[in-house]
Amino acid sequence: MKTSLRRQYYVYFFAMVVSVLAAGCKVMAPQPMPAVKALPEQYSRPDSLRVADTVKLEFRRFFPDEHLITFIDSAMQHNTDLQLALQRVITAEARLAGRKGALYPSLDAVVSGSADKYGDYTLNGVGNFDTNLSPNINKDQQIPVSPTTDLLIGLRSNWEIDVWGKLKHLRKASLVQVLATREARQFVVTNLVARLTQGYYQLLAFDTELEIVRRNVRLQQEALEIVKAQKEGGRATELAVQQFAAQLLNTRAIEYTLLQDRVRAENELNALAGNYPQTIARDTGISAAILTTDMAAGVPASLLSNRPDIRQYEWQLEAARENVYAARKAFLPSLVISPYIGMNAFTPGLLAKPGSGAYGILGGITTPLLRQGELRTQYTMANAANREAVYQYQQSLLDAYSEVITHMHAVQNFKQSWSLKQQEVQQLQEAVVTARDLYLSGFANYLEVITAQKTVLEAELQLARQQRDIIVAQVQLYRSLGGGWQ
Repeated sequence: MKTSLRRQYYVYFFAMVVSVLAAGCKVMAPQPMPAVKALPEQYSRPDSLRVADTVKLEFRRFFPDEHLITFIDSAMQHNTDLQLALQRVITAEARLAGRKGALYPSLDAVVSGSADKYGDYTLNGVGNFDTNLSPNINKDQQIPVSPTTDLLIGLRSNWEIDVWGKLKHLRKASLVQVLATREARQFVVTNLVARLTQGYYQLLAFDTELEIVRRNVRLQQEALEIVKAQKEGGRATELAVQQFAAQLLNTRAIEYTLLQDRVRAENELNALAGNYPQTIARDTGISAAILTTDMAAGVPASLLSNRPDIRQYEWQLEAARENVYAARKAFLPSLVISPYIGMNAFTPGLLAKPGSGAYGILGGITTPLLRQGELRTQYTMANAANREAVYQYQQSLLDAYSEVITHMHAVQNFKQSWSLKQQEVQQLQEAVVTARDLYLSGFANYLEVITAQKTVLEAELQLARQQRDIIVAQVQLYRSLGGGWQ
């Protein structure tokens, strides 16, 4: 009767354990993710801009200034943002190495010892005393009782067998996160190249503006000398002399303002390159070849894939998916095996004897029962992070496409404006000569000469700034198409 009851008890217990394990094996159903809008087949672009059939963008092809190339090469070694990005890559790679290690058994060297004084009325206390009285043991096998010591020297391992692939998904998530971090560093490189290039051509633009101002200073100085001579001859008034002198002083003041702007721009560019303030070697002016460069755009699906920020979001999206898979597998039981092997004895002197060898193994299946709420929370967070990655990827595509369109039109529109401004400057330069001739002939007054000189100075400065705007638009188009540094 007692045997039957005991057997029935074991059957009930086994059924209960199986039921609990089965309940723990239930995983969360996958949740639908938002769809990503497909890119247009072609860029909406000005008709005059041809379409390239290549996705290869080479910096030296569009900006062949050797001084600039040398400067950027140096900045790549010293820029602090780039060094910080590199450290983030190293951190991600170290995290990946840790994830890889979780797939394999751990192995630890163990040296442990214990000493216990058991009471006389305990299981161990009585058992040890009784064992020492047995005739079946020798002197070395007698148990120390005051206290009872135990020593172990050996190896111990712990291995969670990845039955359901949870650890594999976590490792893959770490792997693609490394790739995303590398793309983030490349994005820093892309932006750094764009900022350095813009800053370099900003300096050239300031050089050009200063040359324009200084040339006009010389011309206005000559005009002032002429009106002074005319005053002495009675053909001009003191008011005319004062007006020409005031104009000259105003132009010279513009020169010093530009000098300060150039110093500020040069120092900011040095700081970006990781240098203390110093003179940056550069060309004598903006090359006409750069202003006429035809930087074409290609198919969005191909060229936008060059952008490191797009690739970064793609990898982050993949990492989010893997984390969702791992969160689902966390609801399943875990199988852990913990073996050990070593030398085990009461005292150090006995460890060297053959009979002290010991080994063992412990295996167990663990099913989360009271952690279901916590696991659901983690699963919900993983799905939210996955949706966030989808929306970030979608927004990055929208932003990238919009940037390309904006900068493509900017290049074309600024070139058209620059072409018209060139014609305007030519007309105004001729007008200055005409105004002087008419003034010397008595057919124009001095105010017309001053107005012509002022207008041509403003137009020439605007022309120089439009040259800078064209290059800035080209740099931004190069960046938005994924151009970096080779």
